[in-house]
Amino acid sequence: MRFLLIIICVVLYSCGNTIYIVRHAEKAPVEAGASQMMASDPPLSDIGKVRAITLRDKLKGENVCFIFSTNTKRTLATAQPLNELRGNTRIEIYSSKKDSVDAFIERLKAIRKGNVLVVGHSNTIDDLANKLCGTIVVPGDLKDSEYDNLYIIKRKGNSYLFKKEKYGNISPD
Repeated sequence: MRFLLIIICVVLYSCGNTIYIVRHAEKAPVEAGASQMMASDPPLSDIGKVRAITLRDKLKGENVCFIFSTNTKRTLATAQPLNELRGNTRIEIYSSKKDSVDAFIERLKAIRKGNVLVVGHSNTIDDLANKLCGTIVVPGDLKDSEYDNLYIIKRKGNSYLFKKEKYGNISPD
């Protein structure tokens, strides 16, 4: 009986995956006179395009099986280089609205095999990381100039371990 309990514990704690959370890469400046639609959904800047490639290179060996992004040009473009490397499988769209976050967190928790990339926004990254970990690991919204954070949440059984790394060119303070 004791041996069986040890086996179950080993299996539960060896079952895990990693969720990588990033803010979209640098967005292009909005030109004076731009339409409201262009102003609210700008594409990536050239620097942002380089950061998206850097993200791909950082995660290329990490067995990312699922990519989630909000439905904006800048988040989708941040995820696209890694998606192309994976063979252009589907980028799944999620809603970053406050009333949808809990359902999205449950969806992420239901993924038991394969690693995940989530691309979000400066005002949603903290909610995602904090709710996944069950504690405050990102103290608030990111600064407008912060694009270089890679939040790594490793699941071991039902526990989540948080780590913050930097990637690409360091964002100015």
